[in-house]
Amino acid sequence: MFQDYKSRINAQEGNHFPSNTYRQMVLQPSYDEAKKHFLRSMVQIHIAHLKMLEEQKLVGEKEAKEIGQAIANLDLNYFEQQDYHPQFEDLFFRIEHNLIELAGDIAGNLHIGRSRNDMGIAIYRMTLRKKLLSLMDELLQLRSSLILFAKEHTHTIMIGYTHTQQAQPTTFAHYLKAVIDQLTRDFKRMQAAFYTINQSSMGAAALTTTGFNINRERMKELLAFDGVIENAWDAVAGADYIAEAASVIQLAALNLGRTSQDFLQWATQEFDAFILASPYVQISSIMPQKRNPVSIEHTRSLLSSVIGDSQTVLQMIHNTPYGDIVDTEDDMQPYLWRAMERLGGIYKLFGSLVVTMNVNKEKLLKRAQNSFANVTELADSLVRSEGISFRQSHRIVSSSIKTLLADKKESLESLTWELVNEKSIEETGKPLKISKQHFYNALKPEFFIKIRTLKGGPAPETMLNSLLQSEKVTPLLAQWIKEKNDKIYKSEEQLNEYLEGWTKE
Repeated sequence: MFQDYKSRINAQEGNHFPSNTYRQMVLQPSYDEAKKHFLRSMVQIHIAHLKMLEEQKLVGEKEAKEIGQAIANLDLNYFEQQDYHPQFEDLFFRIEHNLIELAGDIAGNLHIGRSRNDMGIAIYRMTLRKKLLSLMDELLQLRSSLILFAKEHTHTIMIGYTHTQQAQPTTFAHYLKAVIDQLTRDFKRMQAAFYTINQSSMGAAALTTTGFNINRERMKELLAFDGVIENAWDAVAGADYIAEAASVIQLAALNLGRTSQDFLQWATQEFDAFILASPYVQISSIMPQKRNPVSIEHTRSLLSSVIGDSQTVLQMIHNTPYGDIVDTEDDMQPYLWRAMERLGGIYKLFGSLVVTMNVNKEKLLKRAQNSFANVTELADSLVRSEGISFRQSHRIVSSSIKTLLADKKESLESLTWELVNEKSIEETGKPLKISKQHFYNALKPEFFIKIRTLKGGPAPETMLNSLLQSEKVTPLLAQWIKEKNDKIYKSEEQLNEYLEGWTKE
């Protein structure tokens, strides 16, 4: 019976590598990803390695020309369109086979002093650095959009919350500036991750470098890397470059997810802080009045998927041997690419929905004016006017609020000079010195915000200066991205020139 079952499995799976299921589950998906993301980087490494071999005189000028012509004659469109073929283990061997068909066995010398190991890691890093730069550009666009939006709301007074409870008056710009600063830190973390990623593994070969006199520094220059991974074992085994990237992407998604949750809450009719523009809401199939803020809902949900894909990357690295191993290679890379692409799209969506929303300034102001959130400034004012400690002042104001709440008076307009004077006499034995005019002025959210001019505070002028400083940084961040992209582009142009040189008669 077992033999019959075994025969059936062999008939289904085949008797030669790869089995049908292995092909469907592993090799075909990996091949599809490779031809989409790795093909051009692989060819660039071929060109760079050939140029280095020629300069090191490990291949002759005539030999380099023949191999170079074969590389130039590769039909990349063909490889992009073809499915996995069992004759070849992966895209690398399929291209190598084609090169040998075009140039003869001499093309095999293109593999002098290298391995699929160091080459594969270099391809992963070259692919990831471009995707990261693209994501950073989207982050910068969102950051710029929020700066412009915040400048429009330096006088938009709202209540700030701590522990989900009304805390103190602030402005919408003050909240947005916190988000902007968080995005700036996300950008800086991505910069650090880029530096970790943009290191060359070439020359490490399989694990121990090579006995051939290759030039690892030259390969770094030709491929626009910022440095060389010195230790050859580390070069092919170290997956922390992708773990660092995954951690940075995960944290960026966590950060924006908290903001999207705030916005989703503020979009409720109970909060009614803003109204989304029509392109960002959907109607109900049954309830005519509904304007569902689905764009924010999807933002929050998709950010969770970014976190999940990033965590998958970290889990796939977890407890793996420190060596060349498939867990940290082809199977893992697409999870991070998907997370990065999705996060970039969310940055674009979120920036659009924010700058097009209509903020209910009057309603936010009225809510702040009626809120006990203003009384922190009253406590501060009593310290200044009465010459008492802040703790005494705190007890006076707190006792006054408790009395109002016990009498079901839940609006700030119920807080009178007379009531606080009574509590002051109970606490200190002395009547209030503060004038009624100063007293009631201290209860206004406009006054609360106006005097908070310290760095980081919500006073309009302070906030505008802070936003202008962030705006001044934007060109520097954009220039950093441009410099990295230009360096990569110039190296690709230089490699094309080398290839053209080999193809000239």
